[in-house]
Order: sequence, then C-alpha cells, then structure tokens
Amino acid sequence: MNGQPISGASAGAGARRRGGRVLLAPVLGALLLLVTACGGDSTAADGTAGGKDAKAEDTSASQAVVTVAPKDGAESVATSRALKIGAAGGKLTTVKVADPEGEEVEGAIAADGASWTPKRHLAAATKYTVHAVAEDGKGRESAKDTTFTTLVPKNTFIGQYTPEDGSTVGVGMPVSINFTRGITDPAAVENAIKVTSEPAVEIEGHWFGNDRLDFRPEKYWAPGTKVTVDLNLDGVEGRPGVYGKQAKTVEFTIGRSQISTVDASSHRMKVVRDGKQIKDIPISAGAPATTTYNGQMVISEKLKVTRMNGDTVGFGGEYDIKDVPHAMRLSTSGTFLHGNYWGASSIFGTTNTSHGCVGLRDVRGGYDGRTPAAWFFNRSLIGDVVIVKNSDDKTIQPDNGLNGWNMDWAEWKK
Repeated sequence: MNGQPISGASAGAGARRRGGRVLLAPVLGALLLLVTACGGDSTAADGTAGGKDAKAEDTSASQAVVTVAPKDGAESVATSRALKIGAAGGKLTTVKVADPEGEEVEGAIAADGASWTPKRHLAAATKYTVHAVAEDGKGRESAKDTTFTTLVPKNTFIGQYTPEDGSTVGVGMPVSINFTRGITDPAAVENAIKVTSEPAVEIEGHWFGNDRLDFRPEKYWAPGTKVTVDLNLDGVEGRPGVYGKQAKTVEFTIGRSQISTVDASSHRMKVVRDGKQIKDIPISAGAPATTTYNGQMVISEKLKVTRMNGDTVGFGGEYDIKDVPHAMRLSTSGTFLHGNYWGASSIFGTTNTSHGCVGLRDVRGGYDGRTPAAWFFNRSLIGDVVIVKNSDDKTIQPDNGLNGWNMDWAEWKK
C-alpha cells in the first residue's frame, strides 16, 4: 500500500455495496482468522481441554466400602447387638436407620469413622431401612442401602407404672414400675426408661429385687414440677428370650406441698401445706404391742371405704371391719391412715390403740365431712407425705410401699 486512503469507489474486493450499504463480512472474517492465529487454539490436538498441561478426570471407583450386618433382607434379627455398620478403605459420613414411620434410630459414628453404633435397642417385629455413605481419602463416596426385620418375641413383659398418666400428685410421689417378669438384665431395662422433669433435677433409679424399679430426686419434688416418663421397652431383652412390648410416654404434675407429721408419743398430727401449718389433728397410733412404723411414708391409695381383715396382715381373726372409712394406704404391708368410728372419742389425742395404723375420729359410713378423718381425706393427694416419729418401732423399709425416701441418697444411687 502507498498510504493513501481507500475511497468507497475503489474499495474493490475489500467491500461491496449492496442496496446503499457496505458489506464488511469478508474483512471481519479475515480479522477473526488473524486473532485466532495470534492467540492460539484453546483445544489441544488430542481434543482435550487445556492442552498438554490438562489432567485427565479421575473416574475410578471409591476405595471406601460400607459394610452392614445383618445382611440385606434378613429376618428375625435380634433387637440388641446385631446391627453393625462399618467402613473399610474410608470413613463413614452418613448413617440413617429408620422404621416404616420414618423414626430414626439414634446412633453415633466413631471418631475414626470406621463404625456406627446405635444408642439404644431396636423395636421388635419391625422392618428397618439402612442408608450408609462412606468417603475415601480422595473424597469419593460409596453408599449401601439395605433392609432387615427384627424378631417377633414369643415371651414378653411390660412395666406396670404409677402414678397414672395425666394425674396431679403430692411432692413425695416416686415413679414406680413393677415388671410382669423378673429382670435379669437390669441395665438394659433401666437404659430404656427415661425420667425427666421441668424444672430439671437429678433423677435416679433404684431396683428393689428383680421386678421393681423406682425413680426419684434427692429431695421431694418442688410443687408445680412437670414429670415425663418415657417407657421405650419394646424390644428390650429383659431376660433371655423375654422381650419388652411397651412404648409409652407418661406425664404427671406435682401439686401443692403437703407434709403431715404424726407424733406417736403426743398422739397428734400436724398438717403443713406449702410450708405453713394448717391443722393439728388428734390421732390414735399403734398400741404398745402393735406399734406403727416410723419414717417417711407416701400415700399410695385412697379409699372412701374399705374392708380391713386381720387375716390379711398376719393378725389372725383379731379384727374384721367391713366398712373402714376414709382409708389412705401408707405401706404394702397394711399400714393405713384412716377414719375410726368404733373407738371412743376420748382415745384420739390421748391413747394409742390400733394394730399399727394411724386412726382419726370419724363416723360410720364416713358421711360427715366435718370429722377429722373426712377433712384430711378430702385435702390429701396420692403422693402426699406422712411422717411418723416417736413410735416404739423400727423405720419402715424403703420398698414397703412407695417409701424410698427412707434410703440415703448415696445408697439409692448405687
């Protein structure tokens, strides 16, 4: 070129006029070729991105292998110690074990990622699904999905509990569970029962023999406390070949505080409600030959009228009263606080005449709500505390009724 500008008329092959417009496509095409030649092609000769420096994508399988026992589709699987999930060549990252309703089995992956352990037993006669994922050292994942069904027990047990669901009880009320079969694995059964409260306090269980488990705090419950009992016994092997079949939640409330103290020597009972004495009642406790137990006792039953027969508590035919009014049970062995219509009014507050019970003045049939026995009966709750002192007898045993408060806290927790 000679450096002269090219006019529209002499543009020649560089442009063509069509319809009054200049078409620049060939020139733009040439410029694009020039740019490509200068910049180079981003695609290597072998067709891979990045040229000779590009690394081939790793599409090899994960080295992590998930293992699940029992095998997929297994039936009649044990509810404890049979489920095992692990990983070889990597670490577990996700484990989900769930029943048909989607409720997951709580568990934990070990710190080294090599295994997962359930935190509780499985339910009986239940189909479970397992989904587990492991990851190898290069971040590649491997998964396994299986199902299995737990056994159908031939022999079962349940826990008969007190207090009742939804009830309001006194501050001395423990949670007491009596099992229908003797338990030989108490740890497994106790671990399947959870007792909590609001406000929260430390609550411990104690076994009386092999068929009774009670729970209580160190001191009496605070009024207004809400207590929840979760019985997750379904599938627990309480003894060889015998499984729990109970899954239930029980809730109850602690009412006002009422603690009554019977002084067998002064023949009086002082009733204290929320820290304030509201009544001083004359009583008649156990006679010198049949004294009343000392100790902290809990009202476990209220009966407007009941029959008391000496034969049932080892006194032979000494008495058989078919209509004892306003009876409140304090022990399994037959200690009651009850109305007494057959004794002279003069004995109350002066003389101990009973066969071990605590008697309050009453009328036959218990129709008069003004008598001391009726007054106390109508103002008492299951779970209220009655303390007996100054009796010429021993302290009542903790398992004789709901009377675990007579056991030291350190001993209770053993």
